[in-house]
Amino acid sequence: MEAVWKLLENNKIWSETTRKEYPDFFSKLERQQAPTFLWIGCSDSRVPANEIIGKMPGEVFVHRNVANVVVHSDLNCLSVIQFAVEVLRVRHVIVTGHYGCGGVKAAMTSNQYGLIDNWLRHIKDVYAANKAELDNIEDEKQQVNRLCELNVVQQVRNVCHTSIVQNAWDRNQFLAVHGWIYGLSDGLLKDLKTTMTRNEDVGKPYSFKYEEAETD
Repeated sequence: MEAVWKLLENNKIWSETTRKEYPDFFSKLERQQAPTFLWIGCSDSRVPANEIIGKMPGEVFVHRNVANVVVHSDLNCLSVIQFAVEVLRVRHVIVTGHYGCGGVKAAMTSNQYGLIDNWLRHIKDVYAANKAELDNIEDEKQQVNRLCELNVVQQVRNVCHTSIVQNAWDRNQFLAVHGWIYGLSDGLLKDLKTTMTRNEDVGKPYSFKYEEAETD
């Protein structure tokens, strides 16, 4: 097992190497935070946001939780989204899942895991809503991976159902919400083609503007 002190040594090496390659990197980083992207991803240690998209510290604002779930009652996640959209003025929110997600696998079973069962309930709801499609997939691995995709699609919708995002669109702030999924086996990201960029993409009953939209 790697000793904790080794992490501090690694940090020194990284700091020294970074300063040699980019002498003004830390001075610039200290002065401001101006990321273009908000990444909402899974807590899985195999899916580090910055590394897999080739971005340096300061370029991506990151929120991670088990199975990249966005819940309307999760004040932690909502606070991150609000800060990213209203203060940092990010232009892209990227919900990123990954194939073979342990949280998704667990949600597909009837097993009890403890406190996390309450969190996994949100993924079970996605499963229930897509049960007919998923039950037609015979291969278990493919079934899990399809639910991983469907979960991302639903979380993109959940991001767009927030008043935070809809208010940004209402004031003509550019904001695109994307859904991606990462392959652990090849390190590649796949765009799930579920990007939303305006209030009209939301629709009833989640749009706060649907009544106005109907009269146009």
